[in-house]
Amino acid sequence: MRQHDIVVIGASAGGIGALTKLFSQFPQDLQAVFLVVLHLSPESPGMLAQLLDRAGPLTATTAKDNEVICPGHVYVAPPDMHMLVKPDGLRLYRGPRENRHRPAIDPLFRSAAIAYSTRTIGVVLTGYLDDGTSGLIAIKRCGGLAVVQDPEDAEYPDMPKNAIAEVEIDYQLPIDKMGSVLQQLITQPASAGVAIPDDIYMEARIAEPTASNIGCENRLGHPVAVSCPECNGPLWRMDTHGGKRYRCHVGHAFTAKALLASQDRALEQALWAAMRTLEERSNTTSIMAKYEVKKGRYRSAQTYQEQSDTSKAHALLIRRLLMEGA
Repeated sequence: MRQHDIVVIGASAGGIGALTKLFSQFPQDLQAVFLVVLHLSPESPGMLAQLLDRAGPLTATTAKDNEVICPGHVYVAPPDMHMLVKPDGLRLYRGPRENRHRPAIDPLFRSAAIAYSTRTIGVVLTGYLDDGTSGLIAIKRCGGLAVVQDPEDAEYPDMPKNAIAEVEIDYQLPIDKMGSVLQQLITQPASAGVAIPDDIYMEARIAEPTASNIGCENRLGHPVAVSCPECNGPLWRMDTHGGKRYRCHVGHAFTAKALLASQDRALEQALWAAMRTLEERSNTTSIMAKYEVKKGRYRSAQTYQEQSDTSKAHALLIRRLLMEGA
């Protein structure tokens, strides 16, 4: 009989400390596969596997494409690559970002739910916003277990809080107690596999290197008058299973909170660009005004100087708005 031997773990801000503390608690002979996603920048040196390897007796390595998974091993997603798990091993793809991240937590969780169903344990640790929640929902819908770090114990409690609010979790634990509980769960038999919901299959395929399928998005949700912050394409909204989420047909995905954060960033970039353009326009029209004065064309010079003053005033207004965080 199969056990709960596939453990997928997602963490973001504060995750290095939480993960090293967790993996220090496991024995060397623990017969489970651990798959870890920590939100990393593309430029990260990718040292997490080495840190986890030193943290405890389990061997930890950075995952490789088409690698066969083995019990007693920890596989860490490399920077700038999504890590998916299949029945025959791991797949690494540089696919569309989800919630502004690559690697992202939710694609791994969905792939584990599909490949291993009731054998899967999903673990959400410290981090900002609500990454991991939709993937944890997929694990639960496919018969797996959900374990979440106690928000009071998390350095950044947003991810655990949102998971607890949206998912029927099985355990809410501080890190120093999570290791022993996971060991107990791993030794328990898993129930028989369940039928995988079609929408989880469809959404999981979007993270893989397949052609865009607008008809698929139409079945997952409905188009809304909002553009994707990553590619400026149209977004589809999905209202079921864990609140509102958004996807474009290219594959970028956002929770509502992540979409708002992306829009904030896009707005700030647009305002800085507008401020720069206005300052440059003020400088250019000021130069033209001085040139017109030299030529004795005073009415034209006055017009250019008024344009310069207006552009400068508008630039100062935008700068003040940006500096005040408005």
